[in-house]
This record gives sequence, structure tokens and C-alpha cells, in this order.
Amino acid sequence: MDFVNFTPQITERMTFRQTAIAFILILFVASSCKKSNQFTVSGTVTHAAGDTIFLEAFNLASVSRVDKTIIDKNGRFKLKGETSIPAYYLLKLSETNFIMLLLDSTENVVVEADAANFSQDYSVQGSPGSLQVQLLSETLKKTEAKLDSLKMLKAKFSSNPAYADREEAWMEEIRKTRKEQEEFSKKFVMSNPFSMASVYALYQKYKDETYVVKDLQTMRTAASALNSIYPQSRFVKALYENTLEILKQEKAAKMQQFIQENAENSPEIVLPDHNGKEIALTSLRGKVVLLQFWAAEDRDSRLMNQLLVEAYKKYKNKGFEIYQVNIGTDRSEWIDAIDSDNLSWINVGDLEGSVRATSAYNVQAVPSNYLLTTDGSIAAKNISGPSLDKALAQLLN
Repeated sequence: MDFVNFTPQITERMTFRQTAIAFILILFVASSCKKSNQFTVSGTVTHAAGDTIFLEAFNLASVSRVDKTIIDKNGRFKLKGETSIPAYYLLKLSETNFIMLLLDSTENVVVEADAANFSQDYSVQGSPGSLQVQLLSETLKKTEAKLDSLKMLKAKFSSNPAYADREEAWMEEIRKTRKEQEEFSKKFVMSNPFSMASVYALYQKYKDETYVVKDLQTMRTAASALNSIYPQSRFVKALYENTLEILKQEKAAKMQQFIQENAENSPEIVLPDHNGKEIALTSLRGKVVLLQFWAAEDRDSRLMNQLLVEAYKKYKNKGFEIYQVNIGTDRSEWIDAIDSDNLSWINVGDLEGSVRATSAYNVQAVPSNYLLTTDGSIAAKNISGPSLDKALAQLLN
């Protein structure tokens, strides 16, 4: 045997074999990766043999089919789906007979139910999120049943004079029941801020379409926590955006209330300017004043200064003054900004006094301003550009 000529054949054969094994391993790993996000939903539905059962992804305003199968003669079924993050799904026998599930990747969920009472009486295993959703649903269901009973009693006896003294007691019991439900839901969210089930809790409604949870702080906690780990979730995005919108509306409402309450007499401010001279806001009565809050280190504040310089040049000789409050902490940067931005109006500020001023005027961010009339009443809030020019023209002419 020619060992010299045989050696390359062995090497060639071994190389091919190693390549084949490597290829198979790659396929196996790829296959495993592809299925790493797969979950299964199986179980038994009694009295439903031969019926079709569906698994649908719940997409806020719509649903999409994920899988379906025929329930076998023993009531058994098995469905599959894929998700990389916790998401909501509907396990459906019909459009009105379904179970809400909160499923995560790799879960093997087992559901046991009866077709006659499919959505109301079921058990679920292997899915912590789905168990949380079930708890929330059943708790609200019990609350609704109690509320219905109280409302029926009230309706039945409210017209009977003998029960007139019970009217307020029934109303108080209704309020108490709702409050207990809200406290339960709030406690659930605060205890599970990183669970997607908190989204479900925050959007639960009573039969009259009012939300169970109305506490903004609870919403903020869940929105912030969930957005930190599931920013790509459409449910989290909706909650986060909704929370920001409610915050915006609440801030606007508080501001409107503040303006109405102080329309005739804006709170006093007395602060030293950059030269140390104390100047009171009320000393400018008789002039139209723009009370401007800013920070020398804030880019947006500096950009606003450029717009105000033009307005000040145009109206300063017509009775217009700017009283600018710096809330920054760096005194040297403040003084440098006054010089570099060519600010020739009143500029005041110190750390403690500026904080009190922002609190008195409910300032949440800078730049921020109030336009005050000659008697110190508030005419506008956060006004600039053409709107400021128009307002000044009207007030000074």
C-alpha cells in the first residue's frame, strides 16, 4: 500500500467530514435560535370536540391570527406562536367567547376550560403573566357584581320614603367599593411595575366606561419602569405616550388655574441683579412686563434671548420691560451670558430666591415666561415670536 498517496486521501476525507459536521451544527444552532422565542398554548376544552380554537395577537386596536387548530374528540388542542417580549393574545372559540392571555417567549402554557363558560371559568398554568391578568379580571368582576347589587337596591327602594335615609348610605357604599377596587389595582401596579400585566390593570374599565385607576403617579411609575425594559412594545409605547399627554394636560390645567387665580395680582418677586441691587417685580407697575425664567447654561434659554433682544429693541421705549430670573447655579456663567447675549434689560437671580420664584409661578421648565399688563395682571403664558409681538402691539398701542 502506498502510504504516501493514501495520506492526502485521509486528510481530504477527514476535512470533508469535519465540514459536514460543522454545517450540521450550524443548521442546528440556527434552528434552535429561530425557535428560541416560540411558545405553546395547549390544554383541554370540554364540550368543544370538533370546534376550531384560535390564537390571535391583540394589537391594541386590532387582532391578527397567529394559529388555529381543531379541538380533538377528547377536547385537547395545541397552538404555537412566537414573541420576543411579553405580549397579549386572545385564545378564542368565537368573537364573544375568548380568554385574554399574557404570553412570553418559551412558555408552555396549559389552559383548562369548558366551552359553555370558556371566558369566565378557566385555569391556566405555565404563564405568570396570564395568571396576573386572570387575577385582575376576576377581582374587577367581583367588584362589578357588588356594584350592580348596590345599584339595584338603590333603584328599587330610592322612591320609597321609608328608605330615604338609606340613599346616602348606598352612595357611600358604592364610592367605597370603587375606592377599594382602585386601591387594589394601584397596589398591584406599584408591586409589579415591570410586569406587562400592569398595563392591563391601568386600562381596566367599569361598565360605565370609566377607568378603575385614575392616579397619575401610578401611571408614571409603570410607564417609566416598563419603558426601561420593553421600549419596543406597542403596549408600553401607548402607555408611555398616554401618560405624557395626561401630564401635559394636567400641567396646562394647573397653569390655567394659576393664571385665573392670579390674573389680577401676580406674585411678588424681589431678587438681586448681577450687580447686587435688589429689584422688585412690582416696581415695574405701569409698564408691560415680560417675566422671563431662564438658565444661562441652558441652550434653549440662550436661543430665546436672541428673540427677546429684537422685541426689547422694538418696544422698550413704548413702556415694555423684561424682568428676567436666572435659575442657574453658576454665577460667572450667568454674568458672561448677559454680556455675550447683549442683555440690556433687568436680570436678577440667586439660588434660594430663584427657587422660591419658580415655585410661586409654577415653573416646570425653562425657558418659561409670563406677560404682565401694566397693573400686574397676567395676560399670557409662554409667549414668544410673532405671538409676543402681536400681544405687545395690542397692549402698548
